[in-house]
Amino acid sequence: MNYPLQSAKIVVIKLKLFYAVVLLGLLLGTPLMANDNNIESKRALTAAKELTIADFWKTVNHASFETEDSITIAYATNLKRPEKPFIVIVPGRSESYLKYQELAFDLDNLGYDSVIIDHRGQGLSARLTPNRLQGYIKKFDHYAQDLNQLLSVVLPEQYPQHNKQAYMLAHSMGGAIALRYLQLYPHNIKALTLSSPMIAISSGGTPKWLAKSLIKTGSTLNRWLSDNPWYFLGQNDINKSTFEENYLMHSAPRFERFQALYQAQPELKLGGVTFTWLEQAIINSDNLFKDINKLSLPIQMLQAGNELIVDNDAQLSFCQQLYKANKSACPEGKPVVIDGAYHELYFEVDQYRDIAIDKTIAWFELHQ
Repeated sequence: MNYPLQSAKIVVIKLKLFYAVVLLGLLLGTPLMANDNNIESKRALTAAKELTIADFWKTVNHASFETEDSITIAYATNLKRPEKPFIVIVPGRSESYLKYQELAFDLDNLGYDSVIIDHRGQGLSARLTPNRLQGYIKKFDHYAQDLNQLLSVVLPEQYPQHNKQAYMLAHSMGGAIALRYLQLYPHNIKALTLSSPMIAISSGGTPKWLAKSLIKTGSTLNRWLSDNPWYFLGQNDINKSTFEENYLMHSAPRFERFQALYQAQPELKLGGVTFTWLEQAIINSDNLFKDINKLSLPIQMLQAGNELIVDNDAQLSFCQQLYKANKSACPEGKPVVIDGAYHELYFEVDQYRDIAIDKTIAWFELHQ
């Protein structure tokens, strides 16, 4: 039986408790109401965390080096634990190491130093075409060559006291670069985690044979008729979408954070891809399968369950073949699927992002 006065008192008490919790949340920077589904996450992107990240980023070293073909490559280092292996972060297409501030901060809190490279042609590294917004690469192996120079020459010279062994965390195009680097060069990488790796690009429903034919024909015509790269069909200088239109992440705060970053530093912007970049991406995909037996280290692959950017079928095929050649890679011949997640696992809402980070660290700690 309900008593009106008692019910009223209970309501008042509940309201007081609610407002007290809200006030405490505001003081602590806890997102009590958010469309990020990250209420329970200890890594939630709060206003307080944003300020802490900014302070942390002031301690990070920003530098660059020159490649043999005179390309300036930018990179960032957070190296303060010389006795412990660090994590090499290999970003995806169009990204800069500046995008990875939150991840580097979270890894630091977990006790891991990190190094992040900006690939040639994007981020703060030198651009490769007269139109600096074009996504272009002359040879895909140049990405791996730059990564090798950073890890085998630059860092040992700059940090001779630091542990030479490292883990590697590679996202999207960075996954393709990391795998190719490991196939081509001697290394000290103890274990690798791939996040939505670009084993192959999604053809968006177009038959793969037709997509490859269009790319090959366009690239050939480009070389015959012009000294400057051509954008692929439908690609241009503008690489922009609203949060509602994006298929990279479900996290509005992180999406807005990156939009603000590119607005504040327009030199980071990159547009669409060229015929040549796509042709080279296909060549690299073929090489990854051809040289799969050269991958002998422990490799974990994280797959986005709601992937629309890269080819999940190619990831599964790669995992199956890799497991046959290397039982320490892709356990049971399968990627680790994060159901519901979009492409950018480390920038997703925390219900997905936490899984990606926890799986990554668990994999590294399993292979100390």
